[in-house]
Amino acid sequence: MNDRQPGGTRGEPAGATPDEGRSRSSDPFDDALALVNGPEQPRVRPGAEAATLWAPYVARGAAAGEGGDAPYTPGDPYTPDDPFAPGDPFAADGPGAAPGNRSGPTGPTGPAAAEDPPPSSGPRPTPAAVPWHLARDIARRAVTEPPAPRTSALGAALGRTLAAPLTALTDLPSFDTSAMDGWAVAGPGPWRLDHPAGTPESGSPPGILAGHAPTEVLLDGHAIAIATGARIPSGATAVLRSEHGEVRAPGGGGRRLYAPQPVPPGQDIRPCGQECRRGDQLLPAGALVTPAALGLAAAAGYDELTVHPRPRAEVFVLGDELLDHGLPQEGRIRDALGPMLVPWLHALGVETPGARHLADDADTLYAALADSTADVVITTGGTASGPVDHVHPTLRGLGAEVLVDGVAVRPGHPMLLARLAPGRHLVGLPGNPLAAVSGLCTLAEPLLCALAGRRPAPPYRVPLAAPVHGHPHDTRLVPVAYRDDERYGLMAAPLHFHGPAMLRGIAAADALAVVPPGGAKRGNELELLELPWPAGWSGGWAPDAPTDRNASGER
Repeated sequence: MNDRQPGGTRGEPAGATPDEGRSRSSDPFDDALALVNGPEQPRVRPGAEAATLWAPYVARGAAAGEGGDAPYTPGDPYTPDDPFAPGDPFAADGPGAAPGNRSGPTGPTGPAAAEDPPPSSGPRPTPAAVPWHLARDIARRAVTEPPAPRTSALGAALGRTLAAPLTALTDLPSFDTSAMDGWAVAGPGPWRLDHPAGTPESGSPPGILAGHAPTEVLLDGHAIAIATGARIPSGATAVLRSEHGEVRAPGGGGRRLYAPQPVPPGQDIRPCGQECRRGDQLLPAGALVTPAALGLAAAAGYDELTVHPRPRAEVFVLGDELLDHGLPQEGRIRDALGPMLVPWLHALGVETPGARHLADDADTLYAALADSTADVVITTGGTASGPVDHVHPTLRGLGAEVLVDGVAVRPGHPMLLARLAPGRHLVGLPGNPLAAVSGLCTLAEPLLCALAGRRPAPPYRVPLAAPVHGHPHDTRLVPVAYRDDERYGLMAAPLHFHGPAMLRGIAAADALAVVPPGGAKRGNELELLELPWPAGWSGGWAPDAPTDRNASGER
C-alpha cells in the first residue's frame, strides 16, 4: 500500500455517467464540497474526473502557500532531489515501510469483479490527491446532521456532546453564602456574640451551619458564628474570618467579638447570583460533557442532560501477514493497529468493540461491510491497488460513494473516505502504523466529531524548536513533543522515528505538527493536532461504561 498509489483500473459502476443530471456551480471549490451533499445515488468518481475537480483548488492552495512553489499535478514523478524519493527512510516505500505494504496491479476479485473493467482497458489514472485541509473539511461536512439527541442521566452523559445549550435553572449561588469559617457580623464592631435560638449561652455556640437556614434577623452590632457555605442571615453585612477575630469576655457579662481593623461591607460573602443568574447560558450546544461540566450542571439544578449519542465505530484490520500475539516470525508481523486504534477511538468518546481481524479475502470484506451497522467502519490496509487490496473493488460492489480518494499528506497518502449509505461511512486507513494515525487524524476524527455533534476545535499553533524538512508538494504530519524555551516559551520539538511504519515517535509525542510543503524553520508557528489524551493520561472513556444501548436512566 504505497503512499503513491500504483496503477490499476478504477472507474464508475457499469452504466453510470459521471455527474449525470447534476448542475455545477461557478466555483470548482463549491463543486468539490458538493460531493458531500450531492445526489443520493451512490457513485465512485474516476481518477481523471477527480483530477479535474480538485485542480483549481490545488492551484488556489498553492497561491496561498499550501501547495509550495507550484500546484501539485497528480502523477508527477519523483526527482533525485526529492527528500521523499524511493530509498528515503520517510518514504512509504522506503526502508521504513512495513512488510504489509503491498502494491501491484489489481485483479478482478470478490463481489465487485463483474464491475471491474477488463485488463485490456489499461491502467487507471492516479486519483487526484485532495489537499490536506480540504480533506478534513470534507470529512467534517460529510455528516449533514448528527444522530437525534437523547436525554441522559448525568452519570451517563460523560464524554458526550451537549445537543442544547446548558442554561442555569437557578441563580448560583442561590442565596448569599459565607465564603469562610468565621462570624457573620452586622455593622461596625465590636459585636455582641449571639447564640442560635435554643442553645445555651455558655460554651462555644455551634452558630449557623451549611444546610441550615437562619430564621432570626442579625441585629446591628451583633455577630454569630457561621461555617463556610452556610446561608448568610438577614441583617448581616460581612463575614469576619475566624483567624482575624478575637473573642473577649468583659467584666459586665456576655462576650464580645473584636477585629484588628474595620470589616468592609460584603467581605467574604458570596452574593446570590455571583456566578450566574437563572437563564444564563453556561455552556453552548456542541460542548463536550467533561467531569467539570457535570459538576456545573448539577450545581445549576440538572438531573439529566440532552446530549448526542456517542458515534459507533467498528475497526476491521486487514491482512494475512498479521499476528495477534508473540514475536514476528516466518514473514509475519505483529498487528500494531488493532491494539492502538480501539483505545484511540475510546479516547475520542466513540463506542467501539474490539478490533476484528479479516483475512485478505474480497468476499470476507464484502460480507463484513454489508453486515455492519456501525456509523463508521474503519479499515486498515488494502487501500492501494495491490493483488490483495480489496477495499476499492468492494466499495464499488456495495455501491458506495467515494468522497476522498487519496490525500496530499505524508505519511498516509492512500487514505480514503466513502459513504456506504445515508448516515454510514467508511474510512480506509493505510496499513503502515504512522500512516494509519495520519488517516485517523485527517479523516476519521473530523467525521466522528461531526457525528458526535461536537464543535471543531480552533487551530492551535506553536513555534517549532527545530527545523523540519517538507515534501515538495504535500503536507507532512510530524510527531512533536512540547518543550520550554527561554526565548519562545512553549515550543514543539520534532521527534525522531517518524517513518510511515514507525510508532516510536508518536508514542512519545504530545501532538502532530502540520508541516506545509517545503518544510518549516525553527521558530515558525505551525498548526498542531493535539492527541486526545493529556500528559499523565490513564485511560479515556472506558469500553465497559454505560452506552447508548444499555445506559440506565436514559430514554
